[in-house]
Amino acid sequence: MELFSVRPGIAFDDAFSELSILLGCIRHLTAEAEMEGDLLAGSSARMLSAMAKALIDDMEVGLNRKTS
Repeated sequence: MELFSVRPGIAFDDAFSELSILLGCIRHLTAEAEMEGDLLAGSSARMLSAMAKALIDDMEVGLNRKTS
């Protein structure tokens, strides 16, 4: 998902920090969805999970480029 990717000039530590914040939001929304039966929170958590997965995948590609 190219929309959610790490770009040149963005430090890995900064990207990782933002990813950590995003994962915290996902955890919160997931808990909210489960406790309250909130469909919007559940849908939001799924969308944010897709974003987080795309960022993780892109960061992994970047790390593999550095080591190659």
